[in-house]
Amino acid sequence: MPTPMKVETFETERLEYCQTRKDYWNGVNAQVPQASSAYYRERLLAAYQQVVSPGATVLELGCGRGDLLAALRPSVGVGIDFSSTAVEQARTTHPQQDFYLCDAHDLDEVDHSLRGMSFDFVIISELVNDLWDVQRVLTGLHRYCTPHTRIICNFYSHVWNIPLTLGQKFGIATPRLTQNWLAPNDVSNLLVISGFQPLRSWAEVLVPVHVPLISKFCNRYLAKLLPFKWFDLANFAIARPLPVAVTPAPSVSVIVAARNESGHIDELLARIPAMGLQTEVVFVEGHSTDDTYVAIERAIANHPDLNCKLIRQSGKGKGDAVRAGFDIATGDILMILDADITVPPEDLPRFYHLLESGEGEFINGVRLVYPMEGNAMRFANLLGNKFFSWAFSWLLGQPIRDTLCGTKVLWRKDYLRIEKNRAYFGDFDPFGDFDLLFGAAKLNLKILEVPIRYRARRYGETNISRWKHGWLLLRMVAFAARRIKFV
Repeated sequence: MPTPMKVETFETERLEYCQTRKDYWNGVNAQVPQASSAYYRERLLAAYQQVVSPGATVLELGCGRGDLLAALRPSVGVGIDFSSTAVEQARTTHPQQDFYLCDAHDLDEVDHSLRGMSFDFVIISELVNDLWDVQRVLTGLHRYCTPHTRIICNFYSHVWNIPLTLGQKFGIATPRLTQNWLAPNDVSNLLVISGFQPLRSWAEVLVPVHVPLISKFCNRYLAKLLPFKWFDLANFAIARPLPVAVTPAPSVSVIVAARNESGHIDELLARIPAMGLQTEVVFVEGHSTDDTYVAIERAIANHPDLNCKLIRQSGKGKGDAVRAGFDIATGDILMILDADITVPPEDLPRFYHLLESGEGEFINGVRLVYPMEGNAMRFANLLGNKFFSWAFSWLLGQPIRDTLCGTKVLWRKDYLRIEKNRAYFGDFDPFGDFDLLFGAAKLNLKILEVPIRYRARRYGETNISRWKHGWLLLRMVAFAARRIKFV
């Protein structure tokens, strides 16, 4: 074991390191902010605004003068910084937020003021490279987290070491003391060993100064594409606390959109398993030309022991039907199951357990792993699904193997958040799959996929038009690129 003298020496070294930085940043913050860095700060703010919704609760470590925190328009905003000069300026400039003087290594010093508080987002902007002990700081954040909290940090890229050093000498970049210069993999590892699960990472800002026309084009488009993104200045990472199982067991609503599916209804209802505290089955009938509505009424009457509901949708398309079902569902967990039984209902507990355990927050079915029955999917449909899975994986920053599998499962509380943000992407998805996938990605939910054995339909014909709907999907890819990737 180390001797007390060595422990004291180590702690003294840490305190001296932190005090040197406090003195340094007090001096920097006493000066007028450099105009040359204003454009870069705007780009950082734009990146954070893509993740942090107005009205969220936000904690920022290393908040400086509080400009980033205030610009995000939180309902509750708390900033922590060890520079007394910065904190005084933040309190004067942004009185609607709360600012505390504290070293990020010693959050217990402000715990009495923040006791019982938790936050939707914790922001660590350009701080990790300046910390003595990054793991200590990250571990200390758990007291302010809930399962839905997202940790967001950004930090400089190693590629910019020399340009930033030159910029500091010429007075066009904020000076820095010796830095840790962590790489993205280093930060990901630190998050893991501190009890967090990395969700995604990306880079921003290819040109950090304003050059008319050039800066906007480079930062909006080239910065997101190879090989240019290798030279971006700012690395970003998002993580969540490690998952925990939900107790008590949640209730479940299975939404079944049914149009011209009369021949499947009896079997479908008999095969849907009981899950969680209670299972509710919500049928949404879509103006069928056969006797689907009557078949559902008859099946419900034959199973009085089951908790079932039936409505007829007022609009058109599966997406509209699913939303109508979600609106009247009462379960904590919402599941979508196609009425054609191409996805076995017996697979639904797999989706339930991944959500209930906390391992995932949005569970998507995958039809493209196991061999399919001979007529389950046409070759052109298979190629289209593979193309769109690649496109949306690239757009969303999380691997999506099968975008159009009809079985998707999520928490009701997360669906309500997606619904609230729906206007951001627009309302032109007739399937409902992309509305949910886009929304889940925008909220940075942990998306997991469950391989299923896809069956051929035994009754009726598919409601999907390959060419008409394929063209619509291409339009959606282009639209999503503008709203998610090239912002």
